[in-house]
Amino acid sequence: MTLHLYLARRFFMSFLGVALSIAVLLMMIQLVDKLGDFPDRPFGDVLGVVLLEMPWEIYDILPLFVILAAVGLFVRLSRSSELVVVRAAGRSALRGLLGPVCVALLIGILGVAVGNPFVAATSKRVHDLKLLYSGAESAALAISSEGLWLRQGGPEGQTVIFAQSASSDLGTLYDPTFLDFAPDGTPLRRIKAGAARLDDGAWEMRDVKVWDLAGDANPEAGAERRNTLSIPSDLTRQRIVDGFGRPRYIPVWDLPDFIADLEESGFSARRYAMWFQGELARPVFFAALVLMSAAFTIRHARAANMGLMVLIAVIVGFGLHYLRNFAQILGESGQIPVALAAWAPPVAALFMALGLILHLEDG
Repeated sequence: MTLHLYLARRFFMSFLGVALSIAVLLMMIQLVDKLGDFPDRPFGDVLGVVLLEMPWEIYDILPLFVILAAVGLFVRLSRSSELVVVRAAGRSALRGLLGPVCVALLIGILGVAVGNPFVAATSKRVHDLKLLYSGAESAALAISSEGLWLRQGGPEGQTVIFAQSASSDLGTLYDPTFLDFAPDGTPLRRIKAGAARLDDGAWEMRDVKVWDLAGDANPEAGAERRNTLSIPSDLTRQRIVDGFGRPRYIPVWDLPDFIADLEESGFSARRYAMWFQGELARPVFFAALVLMSAAFTIRHARAANMGLMVLIAVIVGFGLHYLRNFAQILGESGQIPVALAAWAPPVAALFMALGLILHLEDG
Protein backbone atom coordinates (compact mmCIF):
# COMPACT_ATOMS: atom_id res chain seq x y z
CA MET A 1 0.00 0.00 0.00
CA THR A 2 2.86 2.39 0.84
CA LEU A 3 4.43 1.80 -2.57
CA HIS A 4 1.13 2.43 -4.36
CA LEU A 5 0.59 5.68 -2.45
CA TYR A 6 4.16 6.79 -3.18
CA LEU A 7 3.82 6.20 -6.93
CA ALA A 8 0.35 7.77 -6.96
CA ARG A 9 1.69 10.88 -5.26
CA ARG A 10 4.61 11.09 -7.67
CA PHE A 11 2.29 10.85 -10.67
CA PHE A 12 -0.07 13.47 -9.27
CA MET A 13 2.80 15.91 -8.68
CA SER A 14 4.09 15.24 -12.18
CA PHE A 15 0.61 15.93 -13.56
CA LEU A 16 0.34 19.20 -11.64
CA GLY A 17 3.75 20.34 -12.86
CA VAL A 18 2.93 19.65 -16.50
CA ALA A 19 -0.54 21.19 -16.23
CA LEU A 20 0.65 24.41 -14.58
CA SER A 21 3.55 24.87 -16.99
CA ILE A 22 1.45 24.42 -20.13
CA ALA A 23 -1.48 26.41 -18.70
CA VAL A 24 0.69 29.48 -18.06
CA LEU A 25 2.17 29.29 -21.56
CA LEU A 26 -1.25 28.79 -23.10
CA MET A 27 -2.71 31.73 -21.20
CA MET A 28 0.02 34.05 -22.46
CA ILE A 29 -0.62 32.95 -26.05
CA GLN A 30 -4.37 33.42 -25.65
CA LEU A 31 -3.90 36.86 -24.12
CA VAL A 32 -1.83 38.08 -27.07
CA ASP A 33 -4.37 36.60 -29.48
CA LYS A 34 -7.38 38.20 -27.77
CA LEU A 35 -5.68 41.59 -27.54
CA GLY A 36 -5.57 41.48 -31.33
CA ASP A 37 -9.21 40.39 -31.58
CA PHE A 38 -10.50 43.17 -29.30
CA PRO A 39 -8.07 46.09 -29.73
CA ASP A 40 -10.62 48.65 -28.55
CA ARG A 41 -11.56 46.91 -25.30
CA PRO A 42 -9.86 47.67 -21.95
CA PHE A 43 -7.12 45.28 -20.91
CA GLY A 44 -9.23 44.09 -17.94
CA ASP A 45 -12.08 43.00 -20.23
CA VAL A 46 -9.72 41.08 -22.50
CA LEU A 47 -8.01 39.45 -19.52
CA GLY A 48 -11.42 38.42 -18.20
CA VAL A 49 -12.24 36.70 -21.49
CA VAL A 50 -8.91 34.86 -21.43
CA LEU A 51 -9.38 33.70 -17.84
CA LEU A 52 -12.87 32.44 -18.66
CA GLU A 53 -11.55 30.61 -21.71
CA MET A 54 -8.77 28.85 -19.83
CA PRO A 55 -10.97 26.18 -18.16
CA TRP A 56 -12.08 24.91 -21.56
CA GLU A 57 -8.60 25.16 -23.07
CA ILE A 58 -7.18 23.11 -20.19
CA TYR A 59 -10.07 20.64 -20.14
CA ASP A 60 -9.73 20.02 -23.87
CA ILE A 61 -6.08 19.02 -23.63
CA LEU A 62 -6.21 17.08 -20.36
CA PRO A 63 -5.27 13.86 -22.21
CA LEU A 64 -2.05 15.50 -23.36
CA PHE A 65 -1.26 16.45 -19.75
CA VAL A 66 -1.74 12.82 -18.73
CA ILE A 67 0.57 11.59 -21.50
CA LEU A 68 3.39 13.98 -20.67
CA ALA A 69 3.01 13.47 -16.90
CA ALA A 70 3.13 9.68 -17.24
CA VAL A 71 6.16 9.71 -19.54
CA GLY A 72 7.99 12.17 -17.28
CA LEU A 73 7.23 10.10 -14.17
CA PHE A 74 8.37 6.76 -15.57
CA VAL A 75 11.56 8.24 -17.06
CA ARG A 76 12.45 9.74 -13.66
CA LEU A 77 11.72 6.44 -11.91
CA SER A 78 13.94 4.63 -14.41
CA ARG A 79 16.83 7.06 -13.97
CA SER A 80 16.67 6.79 -10.18
CA SER A 81 16.54 2.96 -10.44
CA GLU A 82 13.35 2.92 -8.38
CA LEU A 83 11.73 0.62 -10.91
CA VAL A 84 14.60 -1.81 -10.39
CA VAL A 85 13.87 -1.77 -6.65
CA VAL A 86 10.17 -2.39 -7.33
CA ARG A 87 10.97 -5.44 -9.43
CA ALA A 88 13.53 -6.65 -6.87
CA ALA A 89 10.81 -6.51 -4.21
CA GLY A 90 8.82 -9.03 -6.24
CA ARG A 91 6.27 -6.60 -7.61
CA SER A 92 5.18 -7.03 -11.20
CA ALA A 93 5.03 -4.10 -13.58
CA LEU A 94 1.24 -4.10 -13.57
CA ARG A 95 1.01 -3.99 -9.79
CA GLY A 96 3.50 -1.15 -9.69
CA LEU A 97 1.33 0.83 -12.08
CA LEU A 98 -1.78 0.53 -9.93
CA GLY A 99 -1.19 3.86 -8.14
CA PRO A 100 -0.71 6.05 -11.25
CA VAL A 101 -3.62 4.36 -13.03
CA CYS A 102 -5.94 5.01 -10.08
CA VAL A 103 -4.88 8.67 -10.00
CA ALA A 104 -5.54 8.96 -13.73
CA LEU A 105 -8.99 7.43 -13.24
CA LEU A 106 -9.66 9.84 -10.37
CA ILE A 107 -8.56 12.83 -12.47
CA GLY A 108 -10.91 11.72 -15.23
CA ILE A 109 -13.86 11.18 -12.88
CA LEU A 110 -13.37 14.53 -11.11
CA GLY A 111 -12.88 16.24 -14.44
CA VAL A 112 -16.21 14.94 -15.74
CA ALA A 113 -18.18 15.31 -12.50
CA VAL A 114 -16.84 18.70 -11.37
CA GLY A 115 -14.78 20.20 -14.19
CA ASN A 116 -17.35 19.65 -16.93
CA PRO A 117 -20.13 21.77 -15.32
CA PHE A 118 -17.59 24.50 -14.53
CA VAL A 119 -16.33 24.48 -18.12
CA ALA A 120 -19.93 24.62 -19.40
CA ALA A 121 -20.66 27.74 -17.35
CA THR A 122 -17.46 29.58 -18.31
CA SER A 123 -17.72 28.62 -21.99
CA LYS A 124 -21.27 29.97 -22.25
CA ARG A 125 -20.18 33.18 -20.51
CA VAL A 126 -17.23 33.59 -22.89
CA HIS A 127 -19.55 33.13 -25.85
CA ASP A 128 -21.88 35.87 -24.58
CA LEU A 129 -18.99 38.25 -23.85
CA LYS A 130 -17.48 37.79 -27.31
CA LEU A 131 -20.81 38.62 -28.92
CA LEU A 132 -21.17 41.67 -26.67
CA TYR A 133 -17.67 42.99 -27.36
CA SER A 134 -17.96 42.40 -31.11
CA GLY A 135 -21.39 44.07 -31.28
CA ALA A 136 -23.12 40.93 -32.60
CA GLU A 137 -26.38 39.48 -31.36
CA SER A 138 -26.86 35.85 -30.48
CA ALA A 139 -29.65 33.91 -32.12
CA ALA A 140 -32.49 33.55 -29.63
CA LEU A 141 -33.55 29.93 -29.97
CA ALA A 142 -35.81 27.60 -28.00
CA ILE A 143 -36.88 23.98 -28.33
CA SER A 144 -40.30 22.70 -27.34
CA SER A 145 -42.33 19.57 -27.97
CA GLU A 146 -44.02 21.39 -30.89
CA GLY A 147 -40.83 22.33 -32.69
CA LEU A 148 -38.13 25.00 -32.92
CA TRP A 149 -38.51 28.73 -32.21
CA LEU A 150 -35.97 31.21 -33.55
CA ARG A 151 -35.74 35.01 -33.58
CA GLN A 152 -33.82 37.37 -35.82
CA GLY A 153 -33.92 41.14 -35.71
CA GLY A 154 -32.60 44.46 -36.86
CA PRO A 155 -33.46 48.18 -36.99
CA GLU A 156 -36.43 47.47 -39.28
CA GLY A 157 -38.04 45.09 -36.80
CA GLN A 158 -38.06 41.52 -35.52
CA THR A 159 -38.92 38.21 -37.13
CA VAL A 160 -40.09 35.21 -35.12
CA ILE A 161 -39.55 31.88 -36.84
CA PHE A 162 -41.22 28.59 -35.98
CA ALA A 163 -40.36 25.26 -37.64
CA GLN A 164 -41.70 21.75 -37.17
CA SER A 165 -38.19 20.29 -37.61
CA ALA A 166 -34.75 21.14 -38.97
CA SER A 167 -31.75 19.53 -40.62
CA SER A 168 -28.91 18.24 -38.46
CA ASP A 169 -26.81 21.37 -39.12
CA LEU A 170 -29.85 23.65 -38.51
CA GLY A 171 -29.30 25.20 -41.93
CA THR A 172 -32.66 24.04 -43.32
CA LEU A 173 -36.03 24.47 -41.60
CA TYR A 174 -39.01 22.30 -42.55
CA ASP A 175 -42.60 23.64 -42.51
CA PRO A 176 -41.41 27.03 -41.17
CA THR A 177 -43.60 30.01 -40.32
CA PHE A 178 -42.14 33.54 -40.34
CA LEU A 179 -43.88 36.36 -38.45
CA ASP A 180 -42.55 39.86 -39.21
CA PHE A 181 -43.03 42.61 -36.62
CA ALA A 182 -42.41 46.35 -36.85
CA PRO A 183 -40.09 48.01 -34.30
CA ASP A 184 -43.16 48.98 -32.24
CA GLY A 185 -44.36 45.36 -32.14
CA THR A 186 -47.08 45.66 -34.80
CA PRO A 187 -47.40 42.47 -36.91
CA LEU A 188 -46.62 43.11 -40.58
CA ARG A 189 -46.89 39.78 -42.37
CA ARG A 190 -47.00 36.03 -41.95
CA ILE A 191 -45.13 33.67 -44.24
CA LYS A 192 -45.65 29.91 -44.45
CA ALA A 193 -43.23 27.78 -46.47
CA GLY A 194 -42.57 24.15 -47.22
CA ALA A 195 -38.89 24.59 -46.41
CA ALA A 196 -36.40 27.41 -45.81
CA ARG A 197 -32.65 27.13 -46.37
CA LEU A 198 -30.22 29.62 -44.87
CA ASP A 199 -27.78 30.81 -47.50
CA ASP A 200 -25.38 33.73 -47.31
CA GLY A 201 -27.39 36.56 -45.82
CA ALA A 202 -30.90 35.28 -46.63
CA TRP A 203 -33.52 32.60 -46.06
CA GLU A 204 -34.35 30.93 -49.39
CA MET A 205 -37.90 29.54 -49.19
CA ARG A 206 -40.01 27.38 -51.48
CA ASP A 207 -43.75 26.62 -51.66
CA VAL A 208 -44.53 29.95 -50.00
CA LYS A 209 -47.79 31.56 -48.90
CA VAL A 210 -47.72 35.18 -47.68
CA TRP A 211 -50.37 36.97 -45.59
CA ASP A 212 -50.31 40.78 -45.24
CA LEU A 213 -51.17 41.65 -41.63
CA ALA A 214 -50.53 45.38 -41.81
CA GLY A 215 -53.68 46.40 -43.72
CA ASP A 216 -57.31 46.46 -42.66
CA ALA A 217 -58.43 43.92 -45.27
CA ASN A 218 -58.93 40.23 -44.58
CA PRO A 219 -55.40 38.73 -44.64
CA GLU A 220 -56.64 35.43 -46.07
CA ALA A 221 -58.45 37.14 -48.93
CA GLY A 222 -55.28 38.99 -49.93
CA ALA A 223 -52.88 36.09 -49.39
CA GLU A 224 -50.62 35.22 -52.28
CA ARG A 225 -48.68 32.12 -53.20
CA ARG A 226 -45.17 32.03 -54.59
CA ASN A 227 -42.86 29.27 -55.67
CA THR A 228 -39.85 30.89 -54.03
CA LEU A 229 -39.15 33.80 -51.73
CA SER A 230 -35.97 35.28 -50.26
CA ILE A 231 -35.86 37.07 -46.90
CA PRO A 232 -32.70 38.89 -45.78
CA SER A 233 -31.16 37.60 -42.56
CA ASP A 234 -28.10 38.45 -40.48
CA LEU A 235 -28.04 34.94 -39.03
CA THR A 236 -25.46 32.31 -39.90
CA ARG A 237 -25.52 28.59 -39.29
CA GLN A 238 -22.77 28.96 -36.72
CA ARG A 239 -24.73 31.57 -34.78
CA ILE A 240 -27.81 29.33 -34.81
CA VAL A 241 -25.76 26.38 -33.61
CA ASP A 242 -24.26 28.52 -30.85
CA GLY A 243 -27.71 29.70 -29.84
CA PHE A 244 -28.85 26.10 -29.90
CA GLY A 245 -26.05 25.33 -27.49
CA ARG A 246 -22.80 23.55 -28.24
CA PRO A 247 -22.45 20.29 -26.31
CA ARG A 248 -19.77 21.79 -24.09
CA TYR A 249 -22.15 24.61 -23.09
CA ILE A 250 -24.41 22.07 -21.34
CA PRO A 251 -23.32 20.45 -18.03
CA VAL A 252 -22.91 16.71 -18.29
CA TRP A 253 -25.55 16.20 -15.59
CA ASP A 254 -28.14 18.01 -17.73
CA LEU A 255 -27.30 16.28 -20.99
CA PRO A 256 -29.58 13.20 -20.61
CA ASP A 257 -32.68 15.38 -20.14
CA PHE A 258 -31.58 17.72 -22.94
CA ILE A 259 -31.06 14.78 -25.31
CA ALA A 260 -34.47 13.36 -24.41
CA ASP A 261 -36.13 16.73 -25.07
CA LEU A 262 -34.45 17.02 -28.46
CA GLU A 263 -35.49 13.54 -29.53
CA GLU A 264 -39.03 14.12 -28.31
CA SER A 265 -39.15 17.29 -30.42
CA GLY A 266 -38.01 15.38 -33.51
CA PHE A 267 -34.51 16.86 -33.74
CA SER A 268 -31.27 14.94 -34.03
CA ALA A 269 -29.43 14.65 -30.71
CA ARG A 270 -26.52 12.61 -32.08
CA ARG A 271 -23.97 15.36 -31.51
CA TYR A 272 -24.99 15.70 -27.86
CA ALA A 273 -25.21 11.95 -27.32
CA MET A 274 -21.71 11.59 -28.76
CA TRP A 275 -20.36 14.24 -26.39
CA PHE A 276 -22.11 12.64 -23.42
CA GLN A 277 -20.76 9.15 -24.13
CA GLY A 278 -17.31 10.58 -24.78
CA GLU A 279 -17.33 12.29 -21.40
CA LEU A 280 -18.32 9.05 -19.67
CA ALA A 281 -15.44 7.24 -21.40
CA ARG A 282 -12.87 9.92 -20.51
CA PRO A 283 -11.59 8.29 -17.25
CA VAL A 284 -11.01 4.98 -19.06
CA PHE A 285 -9.08 6.80 -21.75
CA PHE A 286 -6.86 8.49 -19.15
CA ALA A 287 -6.04 5.11 -17.59
CA ALA A 288 -5.22 3.72 -21.04
CA LEU A 289 -2.84 6.62 -21.72
CA VAL A 290 -0.94 5.97 -18.48
CA LEU A 291 -0.57 2.27 -19.29
CA MET A 292 0.47 3.00 -22.88
CA SER A 293 3.12 5.47 -21.71
CA ALA A 294 4.38 2.93 -19.18
CA ALA A 295 4.64 0.19 -21.81
CA PHE A 296 7.42 2.10 -23.57
CA THR A 297 9.19 3.87 -20.68
CA ILE A 298 9.35 1.58 -17.62
CA ARG A 299 12.55 -0.05 -18.81
CA HIS A 300 15.88 0.89 -17.22
CA ALA A 301 17.23 4.30 -18.19
CA ARG A 302 20.50 2.78 -19.40
CA ALA A 303 18.72 0.43 -21.77
CA ALA A 304 19.36 0.87 -25.45
CA ASN A 305 17.16 3.29 -27.38
CA MET A 306 15.57 4.77 -24.25
CA GLY A 307 15.26 8.15 -25.94
CA LEU A 308 13.56 6.53 -28.92
CA MET A 309 11.13 4.72 -26.62
CA VAL A 310 10.19 8.01 -24.95
CA LEU A 311 9.55 9.59 -28.34
CA ILE A 312 7.44 6.63 -29.43
CA ALA A 313 5.43 6.78 -26.19
CA VAL A 314 4.61 10.46 -26.74
CA ILE A 315 3.75 9.94 -30.41
CA VAL A 316 1.53 6.93 -29.66
CA GLY A 317 -0.23 8.82 -26.86
CA PHE A 318 -0.89 11.82 -29.09
CA GLY A 319 -2.00 9.48 -31.87
CA LEU A 320 -4.53 7.81 -29.58
CA HIS A 321 -5.85 11.23 -28.57
CA TYR A 322 -6.45 12.29 -32.17
CA LEU A 323 -7.79 8.85 -33.10
CA ARG A 324 -10.38 9.26 -30.36
CA ASN A 325 -11.31 12.70 -31.74
CA PHE A 326 -11.61 11.24 -35.23
CA ALA A 327 -13.90 8.48 -33.95
CA GLN A 328 -16.07 11.12 -32.28
CA ILE A 329 -16.38 12.96 -35.60
CA LEU A 330 -17.50 9.73 -37.26
CA GLY A 331 -20.01 9.20 -34.47
CA GLU A 332 -21.42 12.72 -34.79
CA SER A 333 -21.84 12.32 -38.54
CA GLY A 334 -23.61 8.98 -38.17
CA GLN A 335 -20.93 6.92 -39.89
CA ILE A 336 -20.63 4.60 -36.87
CA PRO A 337 -22.83 4.06 -33.78
CA VAL A 338 -22.41 6.58 -30.98
CA ALA A 339 -21.49 4.01 -28.29
CA LEU A 340 -18.89 2.40 -30.56
CA ALA A 341 -17.33 5.76 -31.44
CA ALA A 342 -17.10 6.81 -27.78
CA TRP A 343 -15.96 3.58 -26.14
CA ALA A 344 -14.00 1.66 -28.77
CA PRO A 345 -10.84 3.87 -28.80
CA PRO A 346 -10.39 3.97 -24.97
CA VAL A 347 -11.11 0.26 -24.51
CA ALA A 348 -8.93 -0.75 -27.47
CA ALA A 349 -6.08 1.44 -26.20
CA LEU A 350 -6.45 -0.05 -22.70
CA PHE A 351 -6.17 -3.64 -23.90
CA MET A 352 -3.39 -2.83 -26.32
CA ALA A 353 -1.38 -1.22 -23.51
CA LEU A 354 -1.98 -4.19 -21.21
CA GLY A 355 -0.84 -6.54 -23.95
CA LEU A 356 2.36 -4.57 -24.54
CA ILE A 357 3.21 -4.46 -20.83
CA LEU A 358 2.60 -8.17 -20.39
CA HIS A 359 4.70 -8.97 -23.45
CA LEU A 360 7.61 -6.65 -22.72
CA GLU A 361 7.79 -6.86 -18.94
CA ASP A 362 6.08 -9.95 -17.59
CA GLY A 363 6.77 -12.58 -20.15
